[in-house]
Amino acid sequence: MMASTLDDETEAPSGGGAGSQTLMRGLNIIEALADGSLPLTDLARRLELSTSTTYRLAAALIERGYIAAAPRAGYRLGPKLIELGYLAQEQNDLIQVARPHLERLAAASEDTVHLGVLDDGMALYLDKVPGRRRITISSRVGDRQPLTSTGLGKALMLDHPTEYWEDRLRADQSAGGFPVDAASWLERMRGYAAAGHAYDLEENEDQIRCVSAPVRDARGRVAGAISVSSAAQYMNDDRMAALAADVRDTARAISVELGWNGETAPPRRKRKGR
Repeated sequence: MMASTLDDETEAPSGGGAGSQTLMRGLNIIEALADGSLPLTDLARRLELSTSTTYRLAAALIERGYIAAAPRAGYRLGPKLIELGYLAQEQNDLIQVARPHLERLAAASEDTVHLGVLDDGMALYLDKVPGRRRITISSRVGDRQPLTSTGLGKALMLDHPTEYWEDRLRADQSAGGFPVDAASWLERMRGYAAAGHAYDLEENEDQIRCVSAPVRDARGRVAGAISVSSAAQYMNDDRMAALAADVRDTARAISVELGWNGETAPPRRKRKGR
């Protein structure tokens, strides 16, 4: 098949709209460079695009660090992919290490167990092990939920300074989050940080409570968090207090497998301008 010489404005759409078509072409460039560097003309020929279209797409990818221009060799994969690959590997390792521990905790508690990480100011759910009770918990793997109303989110923030807690609370409240008294919420967060675990007291989902604890990496930093969630009827204050030790112990066991030596990293500092 001959390479296309059409520009963006005249190339036939693929059915996904201009935006998705551009995204797919950008991904095609990245995948084409996985086999090695290519000069512009060879890259355009492989993708069956005009050189002008290929150049514009490549320029955008270079700006974001996904590819780079190599003198005489053309284009190659960029440093952003190294960063993302490392993060993806870290997350995959976390899931693989944590899964057996989550299953044991779910079996022992008979309740639903979650694993999550901090993702751009939200709690990203990486894994979920359903419990034995006939309870519907709306969380799904891949969900991103507010930090300030979820047990996972609070556990993920335990090392952050008070200023970060306040910033997230304002942001979540502005987005229509569960209404809370800021002073009372901050006082609870200080208690959670001191205890090493956190609670969700029906703040994120009606009639659902949970107990959570942070998971640490080899540097002593919070790498993720786990939680046990159940209906409020099974989660009175006494049971939540009793579960806290089991959740902390499970989080600690996962942390040890990730290389944690028991030392906690210095408290995070608030970044300027954030």
